[in-house]
Amino acid sequence: MEAPVHAQAAEESVHVETKATVHAPTLASETVGHIGGFEIRNTMIMAWLAMLVLLAVGLMLRRTKYKLVPGRFQAFMEVLIEGLFDFFDSIVQDRSQTRKFFPLVATILIFLTLANWMGIFPGVGSITIKGMHDGHLMDIPIFRSMNADVNMTLAIAMISVIATQVFGIAALGILPYAGKFFVPPWKDPVGSFVGILELVAEFAKIISFTFRLFGNIFAGEVLLVVISFLMPYVAPLPFLGLELFVGLVQGFVFALLTIVFLKMAVTGHGDDHEHGEIAHV
Repeated sequence: MEAPVHAQAAEESVHVETKATVHAPTLASETVGHIGGFEIRNTMIMAWLAMLVLLAVGLMLRRTKYKLVPGRFQAFMEVLIEGLFDFFDSIVQDRSQTRKFFPLVATILIFLTLANWMGIFPGVGSITIKGMHDGHLMDIPIFRSMNADVNMTLAIAMISVIATQVFGIAALGILPYAGKFFVPPWKDPVGSFVGILELVAEFAKIISFTFRLFGNIFAGEVLLVVISFLMPYVAPLPFLGLELFVGLVQGFVFALLTIVFLKMAVTGHGDDHEHGEIAHV
């Protein structure tokens, strides 16, 4: 008599554990599929889609063959790129340096802004499949905002900081650039201490870049879920507009900080007082 009772209880326990539940956005991205042993994450899918959009725009622009009398699409792209170049050049105050920095900084700005905006498209976060997450069967969104995954923001932060070191070494040389951080204490005790602080600050940039972007996008994602649950349809509209603005601002903040750090990296100690002014900003 006891065996069927235990079997029924075990069956009910399994039924409860495997019951699909709707959950709020998690700190970690969710796995939606596999390619061999490689996990496909929902934030990764959004990153691929953003790259496909940029690739499509690039191919469309290439097909224009850069005519002297541009069409509407080419003219729009020229105005956009020229406007961004002039904006960054007003910060760098050196056209030759701006030409070196611009491809990296403009790519970061456009890619992050596009990915942030795509994160509020209809279907993102609402189209789900059944899947396992943290040992539970849940409704997992197929699409999720790219920058709601700290791994993505960390990767872009590392690209920015590493590029800063590369540009600095290329402009000043290995030894002069290292001299910013490593100063013999017997020659200049204060300069040696400041150099150590600057070295620590280089690593702190990665943390700052990573969690500033991740925190803002993840918070916006949670806000939209909560507002949509409490007051669906109409109430989320103002917040969608706010997220568009926040997505643009976060892209600009990331790009602006990158170009400021690039300018600081290629400026040697004692060149002029510009280094101190930029660091203060």
